[in-house]
Amino acid sequence: MIVREVAQILESLAPLATAEDFDNVGLLVGDVEAEITGILVTLDTLESVVDEAIEKNCNLIVSFHPILFKGLKKIGSATYVERVVTKAIQNNIAIYALHTALDNANEGVNAAICEQLGLQDTSILIPKPAGINKLSTYVPATALNNLLEGLFEAGAGDIGKYSHCSFLLEGKGSFKPDAEAKPAVGSPGSIHTENETQIQVVFPSHKEGQVVSALFQHHPYEEIAYEIFALENTNRHVGMGMIGELEEPMEAAEFLALVKKRFNTGCIRHSALPGKRIQKVAVLGGSGAFAIGSARAQKADAYITADLKYHNFFEAEGDILLMDIGHFESEQFTKPLLFDYLRKKIPNFAILLSESNTNPIYYY
Repeated sequence: MIVREVAQILESLAPLATAEDFDNVGLLVGDVEAEITGILVTLDTLESVVDEAIEKNCNLIVSFHPILFKGLKKIGSATYVERVVTKAIQNNIAIYALHTALDNANEGVNAAICEQLGLQDTSILIPKPAGINKLSTYVPATALNNLLEGLFEAGAGDIGKYSHCSFLLEGKGSFKPDAEAKPAVGSPGSIHTENETQIQVVFPSHKEGQVVSALFQHHPYEEIAYEIFALENTNRHVGMGMIGELEEPMEAAEFLALVKKRFNTGCIRHSALPGKRIQKVAVLGGSGAFAIGSARAQKADAYITADLKYHNFFEAEGDILLMDIGHFESEQFTKPLLFDYLRKKIPNFAILLSESNTNPIYYY
C-alpha cells in the first residue's frame, strides 16, 4: 500500500475540499507514491511522535492538527516545527493532516463528542454553504440504467442518509449527425428523433471530475449534451459543530459534573448557571467562540467548546451555559476515531495509535 491509497481512504471520510480556506491539510511531508511500512495515528505531530514512528517502523503519520500551518522560510532546528519536519524528511516519514476537513465531516470530530455525551437526533450546528453541484443530461432509454449506475458509483446521487437519488423525465431528443459523425443511433445526414430520459443528479462539487468522467464513460452518444450547475443550497451534512439532545434533561450542575467526568478535564471554565435544566446541547471541538451565536439561535441549553476569552462568557446572556473544557480535551476522541476508521478500512495492515501525550497544557 502506498501513501496515495491511504490518502484516498481518509478523503472518503473527510474530503480536503471541505476544509476551511485558512487551513493546511493533506500530505504535508513526503511522497504520495511511497510504500507504507506502518501508520501511526496522532492528534499532533511533535518530535516525540516522529521518534515513536521511527521506533515502531511507521513511515506515515496521520495527524489531526497540521504541523505546517504557516509557510516556513527555512528548515533547520530553531523551532519545534522545523525539528519535526527535518526529522521526518531525514527518516522518510510522510505526514498527513486532516484538521478542519475532519471538523466539517458529518462523522468527524464533533460526532465523536456527541457520542461521548450520548446526544440524540444530532445535526450540523453551522452547515457549510455551497459545495453542491447538479448534473443534467439526456440519455436514450436503452442506456439509462447503465449510465445511472456509473454516476452513482462516481459519487453522484447521495443526499444525506439517502443514496441513488435522481430525477428522471421522459421526452424526445432530436439531432442531425454530419457526414463525419459516428452516431450511436440515427444516420449521418438525417434528422433523428430518439426517446430519451433527462437525468438530474446532485453531487459534492469536489467530485465533479470523477462524475464527468463517469458520464463520458457510460454514455453511448458521441457528443453528450449535459449541464452542470453550482447550487446555492446549504449542505446540511457538512459543517462546523453539532447539536443534539440528551436522553433526559439534567440540572446544570449535574451536567457540568458529567462533562468533567466524560472528558477527564482538569477544569471547566463556564458562564453563570442558567435557570433551567440542560437537554439541548451544542458542541464544537477546538476554538469555537465564533459559534456561540449559532448555538443560542438554535436554542441550545449548553454549548461545549474551547479557547473562550473573557468577554465571550458575557455572550451567554443568562440563557445558555457556555463551557470551555480545553482544546485538547475537546478533541481527544479524534485520535481513536481515526484509528478505528483506518482499522476498519485496512484491517490487515499495521496501524498504531500513538502513545505520546501531546497536550501542551497542564493544570495545577
